[in-house]
Amino acid sequence: MNTSRRDVLKLAGAALASTAFPSIIVPNRAFAGINSDTLKVGLIGCGGRGSGAAMQALKADSNVVLHALGDIFPERFDTCLEGLRKVHGDKVKVDNERKFVGFDAYQKVIDSGVDVVLLATPPFFRPLHLEAAINAGKHIFCEKPVAVDAPGIRKVIELAKVAKEKNLSLVSGFCWRFHEPKRAVFGKINDGSIGEVMSIYNTYYTGGAWNFPRQTGWSDMEFQLRNWMYYTWLAGDHIVEQAVHSIDMMSWAMGDVLPVSAVGTGGRQVRVDPLFGHIFDHFAITYDYPNGAKGFHFSRQQENTERSYLVETFGTKGRAMANCSRPMHKIEGQNPWEYSGVQNDMYQTEHNELFASIRNSKPINNGEWMANSTMIAIMGRMAAYTGKKITWEDAMKSTEKLGPDSVSFDTAVPKIEVARPGFTPFI
Repeated sequence: MNTSRRDVLKLAGAALASTAFPSIIVPNRAFAGINSDTLKVGLIGCGGRGSGAAMQALKADSNVVLHALGDIFPERFDTCLEGLRKVHGDKVKVDNERKFVGFDAYQKVIDSGVDVVLLATPPFFRPLHLEAAINAGKHIFCEKPVAVDAPGIRKVIELAKVAKEKNLSLVSGFCWRFHEPKRAVFGKINDGSIGEVMSIYNTYYTGGAWNFPRQTGWSDMEFQLRNWMYYTWLAGDHIVEQAVHSIDMMSWAMGDVLPVSAVGTGGRQVRVDPLFGHIFDHFAITYDYPNGAKGFHFSRQQENTERSYLVETFGTKGRAMANCSRPMHKIEGQNPWEYSGVQNDMYQTEHNELFASIRNSKPINNGEWMANSTMIAIMGRMAAYTGKKITWEDAMKSTEKLGPDSVSFDTAVPKIEVARPGFTPFI
């Protein structure tokens, strides 16, 4: 997740300037204020990613309004709404009484009369918020990752089944699955253009990320919530919160066949200050697949280091490249090919397809694969943290629950030590 996605003002400018978006859905009745065809959207989590999702949701359909906001930090409302109003004007219909603050704000948004909810809080809260939205019969855009531990994943898998039974759309924030160049190259891989897949090399090498120094009056819980990405119980570590994009594409290349086991390493080399919580700053994981194929994942969050964000897939008939840093999508070998089609805005496409599915009564349900991709990343973290070989079966049966059952600003923060491979146990 790069910085521009978190910056709502940049998103606002991009939304105004872009001409590369695919066609926008037009419902039977054009937007002219609230009417029987209006889809009401509720945003849960009003930071940069949530604001961006709301920006795209309002652009995806001509008769949609933003109806309610929820966050634990009320100062985020003004920034969020300012950017949205610059672009979408009277599509933003959030009255003061529908700005909900607190740890129960998600439920108040869901109960406010919305049709669609956008879930963009820290990942720890995702299973809880998904459960509430699905139980209430709402269509959902769900940011990745979908959980931080195996109990959360098991819950999401069950919730995805309920969403399917209720004919609800559940669209994932694994954005590359909505990128036309990626759809083309991974489609060819899955169709056999490079033969049987034997190995996949994928990277997510990036720099550091934002952090907020502690302020007077903040409890330990507030400090961690404001710096959530540095705490495993809130974010899952950066292999789960960020590098999971590359892991998801690795799984895509394998046709979403699940790995058998994982072995790996990782640690904290440069980001060792307590300000950075207890997460690692690098990972290297090897995944084994049922056909003998291997997936090699490398991720890093370290300043002044080489950047890389790509997936190379090697098969018995050739090699496929999907580069996320520049437009390079090609196949070399017996069936050479290079993508030359549209370069779409994948974030917008997520929402275009979500709202089209609602209008056409043809629900999209990404629940199972988005849970599995998140779990593959969690499995890699388990392997790195413990230094042990972790099987898929054992990972899915893990009883380790990272966070508390309920959270308030007065809740004691979980006592989690920085993992020590060979000493940290698998639970």
